[in-house]
Amino acid sequence: MKIKPLTENERWILSFYRTSEISGALFFGRLAKSLPPGPIQTDLTKHFADESQHSWFWTRCLQTLNSEPIKLETAYQDQYVAATGMPANIMEVLGITLIFEKRVIGQYALHRQAKELNPEIAKTLDLIMEDEKWHIEWVTKALKCMENEYGADHIDQTLKRFYAADKEVYKKTVTEHEERIQGILKYRKD
Repeated sequence: MKIKPLTENERWILSFYRTSEISGALFFGRLAKSLPPGPIQTDLTKHFADESQHSWFWTRCLQTLNSEPIKLETAYQDQYVAATGMPANIMEVLGITLIFEKRVIGQYALHRQAKELNPEIAKTLDLIMEDEKWHIEWVTKALKCMENEYGADHIDQTLKRFYAADKEVYKKTVTEHEERIQGILKYRKD
């Protein structure tokens, strides 16, 4: 079977996903290493492993499609600290993680709907989205368990603040890279 070559924009998008997954893996790895043993450290370790695996899935997808990743200097989540400030505690780390993971699965689901999507890209998206569901699940449960310590209202307000920041980061990213995603993805600016 002949493989249809990726356009430069497709290659860029897959490389962008790959870079974001690498950044996530590095972040969660450092965080898991710094925490004491317990349920959160255990789940962060799995999360770290998943993110690392996802970056490999995108690398393999690109190579299967006869392409190599583009080296990108920044990842999507790199903009979060500027938009939200440095997280002050583990609850804030998990709060921003929840909002980010919801953005990721939404973006991947949106990409999955693209017309004439290459089957290798579809397979990779499907594979990763299964893990993303678990990421949202475990972080949601962990935040629920933190309600006694931080208060449900405080957690809710934190999530709202991070959601607003995420909307701005996403809007900026879509605007900045509009030419790359136009025609491949029908995107929302929310």
